[in-house]
Amino acid sequence: MSVLSWASVAVFVTAYALIATEKVHRVAAALGGAGIMLLIHATGAEAAFFSEHTGIDWNVIFLLLGMMIIVGVLKETGVFEFLAIWAAKRARGRPFRLMVLLVVITAVASALLDNVTTVLLIAPVTFLVCERLALPAAPFLIAEALASNIGGAATLVGDPPNIIIASRAGLSFNDFLIHMAPMVIVLMVVFVGLCRLMFARVLRYDPERAEAIMVLDEREAIADRRLLWQSLAVLALVMAAFVLHPVLHYEPSIVALLGAGALVAVTKIRTEQAIAEVEWPTLVFFAGLFVMVGALVETGVIGTLSKSAVAATAGQPEVTTMGLLAGSAMLSAIVDNIPYVATMSPIVEQVVQANEGRHVLWWALAFGADLGGNATAVGAAANVVVLGIAARNGTPISFWHFTKYGLIVTAVTVVLVAPYLWLRYLA
Repeated sequence: MSVLSWASVAVFVTAYALIATEKVHRVAAALGGAGIMLLIHATGAEAAFFSEHTGIDWNVIFLLLGMMIIVGVLKETGVFEFLAIWAAKRARGRPFRLMVLLVVITAVASALLDNVTTVLLIAPVTFLVCERLALPAAPFLIAEALASNIGGAATLVGDPPNIIIASRAGLSFNDFLIHMAPMVIVLMVVFVGLCRLMFARVLRYDPERAEAIMVLDEREAIADRRLLWQSLAVLALVMAAFVLHPVLHYEPSIVALLGAGALVAVTKIRTEQAIAEVEWPTLVFFAGLFVMVGALVETGVIGTLSKSAVAATAGQPEVTTMGLLAGSAMLSAIVDNIPYVATMSPIVEQVVQANEGRHVLWWALAFGADLGGNATAVGAAANVVVLGIAARNGTPISFWHFTKYGLIVTAVTVVLVAPYLWLRYLA
């Protein structure tokens, strides 16, 4: 690699270390790293701001912005308080039952929508129900972020890396359902068991709080029924457009922005109220992270690493598949899985052709990137969003607090996927 490549690695590693150790605020670390990348010409304005593969992913940024505005309007209706009471009553105030209910809802919703949208909708409910039951919100938020990444792996629209893979490989929505969804169901069952092991000590049952919840009428929580129906109608249209993406061909970011604009236009909500819930630090953090990772792509660092990994297993489909699964999981834990898959997919396309069109390599890439995103707090977009929401609501979750659970879940799920790929496609 060139001197510039090594310099970009040094900048990225330093910024990542600052984010991980929390010596400086993660937004400052990401912006500082992005600025230095531009300063040393590891990337430029064209590549950083306008390139589809090496620049800021504006689709992700504006998807988040649009959904944050919709969530902000929904919050004014009292619907999240309604759902919090409903969920607590269905779980009869039992913390673990509540966690199972929330993570299953999160996983299913993440498969139908996308994992970022899902955590934006489920997080406000989580804070309210935890407040009602005097439970710490952090374990629930972490479990929901991890569940969203597992559930999102099931479908083409569930996780952004899947959309990139489908476009490059020519795979359909049904292909993901047939090849990914069955194993995702197994992984969710295992994940529920892991939640019991990881969070049992903090999930303490309070009989008095539970009894107080059971006598509440959730319908009384609705503050503005007219605004609620207007908001739900817009949200339903947005969700339908997400699911029908293969037919309508509207990017999720466009759908979210149209939905946000329509909601502000047709309701009496003030603009200031609508944008009050926007997590601006999270959006800026994403922008900085995208620029840094794009610089690694521009200087050839990620391409070199990927090609070296593939070359080491050339001509051996079994080794290539397992190496791709493990390598994708590890790299997606360090860099965001969206730019990683964008960089890796053309390389995998060549390897698939060299291996007589073995589509198992695409599934190895998808599983590795989707599940590897769970390993660290910055491995997937949903993780970053959850940390931002937690900080905004006075329940900060540190990089290592999230990562110590994420590493366990990633290790277990990736190990389980390996025999699935082997037995179904290689044996």
